[in-house]
Amino acid sequence: MGDQGIKPKEQFVHSVFESIAGKYDLMNDILSFRRHKAWRKFTMRKMNMKRGDSAVDLCCGTCDWSIALAEASETGCVMGLDFSAGMLEVGKRKVEERGLQDQISLIQGNAMDLPFGDNSFDYATIGFGLRNVPDLVQVLNEMKRVVKPGGMVVCLELSKPMKQPFKGIYFFYFQRVLPLLGKLFAKKYEQYKWLPESLALFPDREQLAVIFRETGLTKVESFPLTGGIAALHIGLKENCNV
Repeated sequence: MGDQGIKPKEQFVHSVFESIAGKYDLMNDILSFRRHKAWRKFTMRKMNMKRGDSAVDLCCGTCDWSIALAEASETGCVMGLDFSAGMLEVGKRKVEERGLQDQISLIQGNAMDLPFGDNSFDYATIGFGLRNVPDLVQVLNEMKRVVKPGGMVVCLELSKPMKQPFKGIYFFYFQRVLPLLGKLFAKKYEQYKWLPESLALFPDREQLAVIFRETGLTKVESFPLTGGIAALHIGLKENCNV
């Protein structure tokens, strides 16, 4: 009981992802209507990584984005960070299967308190993790801190479509269908019931763009994906030398 009162959201989120690690990739397909890979490809085109670029991938989960970052940079160092040991175990196997263990390093850690120095990476990314952290502004500030001047902060996240018919279909799916699918595929009804609740409290695309600007990121862009059920946000750390 004592631990639970300290940081209940962090502990609950941790328990969710520890329990579903083995089913996470399947559930991502369901959650995104099988669009998450296309969203990530679109994001990578917008990022336009160069050979040798470095990146830190927060809430890296089972490491699909970490792997894409490493392949795009060809030789650059990629750090994958997640607080779930179970997710990192699945990710580690994927990294090793692709022979990328010399390029990708995985670390268990807290996205709100990154164990990296200032100005360390060309890119900081977070995919489908920002809505799960206790303080998203703190995470964005940390991402901005660890990228180099001129570096890019990138968030790919589920979002809330504002226009019909996507809005009605999406909210019905999230609130009624998804928890039942979670029960069917992962035997974790309560955990998947929590996912739409986490999204309900999360800023919409325009609100998140404002938060990006308020953290001091510049040239902020946001892109709705698949009718707005997901969104890409990009911002640059100001380069004082320019």
